[in-house]
Amino acid sequence: GVEAVTYPAPARPHDPDELRGVLGRTFGVPLFQEQAMKLAIVAAAFTPDEANGLRRAMATFRNVGTIDNFREKMVGGMMARGYEREFAERCFKQIEGFGSYGFPESHAQSFARLVYVSSWIKCHHPAVFAAALLNSQPMGFYAPAQLVRDAREHGVEVLPIDVNASDWDNVVTPDLSLRLGIRQIDGFREQWAEGISAARKMGSFADIESLAMRAGLPNAALRLLADADAFQSIALDRRKAYWDVHRRPGPALPLFAAADARELAQEPDAMLPNMPLSEEVAADYQVTRLSLKAHPMEFLRGLFRGEGVISCAEADAAKNGARVKVAGVVLIRQRPGKGNAVFITIEDESGVTNILLWSRLLERQRSAVMASRLIVAEGEIQRSKEGVVHLMATHIIDRTEALAQLSQAPDEAQEPARPAATRGHPRNARILPKSRDFH
Repeated sequence: GVEAVTYPAPARPHDPDELRGVLGRTFGVPLFQEQAMKLAIVAAAFTPDEANGLRRAMATFRNVGTIDNFREKMVGGMMARGYEREFAERCFKQIEGFGSYGFPESHAQSFARLVYVSSWIKCHHPAVFAAALLNSQPMGFYAPAQLVRDAREHGVEVLPIDVNASDWDNVVTPDLSLRLGIRQIDGFREQWAEGISAARKMGSFADIESLAMRAGLPNAALRLLADADAFQSIALDRRKAYWDVHRRPGPALPLFAAADARELAQEPDAMLPNMPLSEEVAADYQVTRLSLKAHPMEFLRGLFRGEGVISCAEADAAKNGARVKVAGVVLIRQRPGKGNAVFITIEDESGVTNILLWSRLLERQRSAVMASRLIVAEGEIQRSKEGVVHLMATHIIDRTEALAQLSQAPDEAQEPARPAATRGHPRNARILPKSRDFH
């Protein structure tokens, strides 16, 4: 059962049960703005206007710090009515603790309902949940790669982007798989995707030419589809599709269109070498921000093993107090309010590690903490009695340069030359998408 709560009482002639009426439903803990206001009115003799001022101080991030102006009024008012100073200070401290993010009870109820419904959908329909979040990007803490990874870990089969199967949005298929949508391709236009879907109603695409002609796609759209490895259903891997797209001279002339002629003349097989898997993964991340083929850290595991760096899964299993080094791609950086801690979440092929770095350690390694895509974090494992694991970091090392090993520069002898104006390929601009940062 619930442990009994003792409510301090004011001096006579005041009602000895006045706090029970204010805090009874939350077992003595002020949780909502309404409770803080009522506590101030009932226990500290605030006027309604003064209580409303306390509410505004709690409700607005712009007024962070102004809640302290009410300390003496509230503590002094409670003591004047017979409450002990220690209890009055504790009441105010509880209110102050959630002052920068407190909200009304009605908001709490609606938020609780949203959380429950979302959790139910995620539990019972993980493919639907993942598709909805992906179609709502950018939002929330987690990027597309983590949403897809979580769906797969919960039994969802995730199917790649393909010109003969994908629409603009991510969708759930009749067999409850998740088919990635063309919206995941950076720079692709929705109207191009709509053209693909409309043309596909008349039948599948047999080759790049039929796709280009029937969907009315410009070469820019075809290049993005090739970069995204979206031609697998017509037996073209990324490199071969890329080659074929760049052989196209441009829109078909009316004469050729009328004759239903192919724009690409027959030529001997270029015998392009297969793309290494590491480069395929790098290209996936650069173009679609995720990969179904592998995780980038898989290809760097040998490098970090040689440096004594363990995986995220090994860190999660480590003993409390163990001194370890962990490497991973940075997913999230947070520094709540003016807090004295920075929270970083990193990911590798085995899982995630949550890192806590005290602010006093931040300044001398600010660049590595705030700008790295890949880090090595060194520190001590802290395991709570509930089993929650954090790495209490002392050193953060920027190892972003290691990501360059995943993707090599295109071989000009094997890949077609590009016009000077279009040489800015994503593979030359970034290795991985940025983390989600909240400061």
